[in-house]
Amino acid sequence: MASVHKHRPARTVEGEFPQAVRQNEGVTFASPTDDEAAPDLFRVCFVCSGNICRSPMAEVVFRDLAAKAGIGHRIASSSAGTGDWHVGEPADHRTVEALQRRGYDGATHRARQFDPDWFDQLDLVIALDRSHRRILDHWAATPEDQSKIAFLMDFAPHHGDNLDVPDPYYSDDAMFDAVLDQVEQACAGLVHQLEPALKHDPRR
Repeated sequence: MASVHKHRPARTVEGEFPQAVRQNEGVTFASPTDDEAAPDLFRVCFVCSGNICRSPMAEVVFRDLAAKAGIGHRIASSSAGTGDWHVGEPADHRTVEALQRRGYDGATHRARQFDPDWFDQLDLVIALDRSHRRILDHWAATPEDQSKIAFLMDFAPHHGDNLDVPDPYYSDDAMFDAVLDQVEQACAGLVHQLEPALKHDPRR
């Protein structure tokens, strides 16, 4: 029988920062923009709720598909959550297992919360559903920040009005596989859009 989480950790107010981080108690995680040696990378950050299910999937899949398309050396793929419930934890084991079944590796992931200061150095901030988009819109301090936000499903072919990638946290392995289907389709669309520009842009 597939394992199902019956109890999710107690949440703080979504969109607030972890207490330990706010109080400077040494809980720090590298920014996705910290690679000073590669200033011309196209930087993408995928954002879901707790950064243990959907956004780690997207981070890993996008990185892999970009590498296969020959633009892996020109992108930086990262992910984060809008909430702090899982900061420092690995990805959900069902996320890691779903990725493994298709040849991806999500074992090294550690969850973190999105920091609005990252907007300046990111090129694209991708929300996994409408709730994440609302929070990111609230955090965006400038029109330029706002212009960097998109839905992952915007890049999926034939998505219609379906902009939300469902949260599989309370479901089973089959749901994680179904979510990964959506993530793969959308990430393939994103790579397809970026590939011509990144292959021919001399600055990258």
